[in-house]
Amino acid sequence: MNYKTIADVYEANDRIREKLKTIVSELTEEQANFLPEGEKWHIASVMEHLATVEEGMTKISAKLLSKAETDGKTSDGTIRLSENFVESIKKADEEDQKFVAPERVHPQGQQTVAESLKKMETNREYLNNLRSKFEEIDGTEYAFPHPAFGNLTAQDWLALIGVHEIRHTNQIKRILSNQ
Repeated sequence: MNYKTIADVYEANDRIREKLKTIVSELTEEQANFLPEGEKWHIASVMEHLATVEEGMTKISAKLLSKAETDGKTSDGTIRLSENFVESIKKADEEDQKFVAPERVHPQGQQTVAESLKKMETNREYLNNLRSKFEEIDGTEYAFPHPAFGNLTAQDWLALIGVHEIRHTNQIKRILSNQ
């Protein structure tokens, strides 16, 4: 994660999203609902999970930025990820760590891939509306706990959106390779 600015994170998240959309946008219903041995979720479930989690991450970021704005914290648009976040992500990647999602973000099996993509686009619009706040407000003094990574700042949560999406894009690729 060699980001220098908030704009870098937004651009990376957009590239990650485009790769995901390319992979899932033309799937058949059979492909989207195929569950290979060793997997707990099929692709439609992974997509529902991604949409749910991104919505939560965006809301958390908005709340953290609002606190910082109320306290008059300003920023020059530089990204400052917490050491805790950077080390946690590095360790997770090095160890190819698997995570168990909290129950509240488990898929309910109620959304198609197309419905999840639509929800993700709505989430992304909301996140894009927060961009000026991310660039103008320093939210690094406020944090909200992540179940695996501990306290994360708004900027950490913003970067985590892309990291999370990459991990699940790779999972989707594995599922497709087993079909």
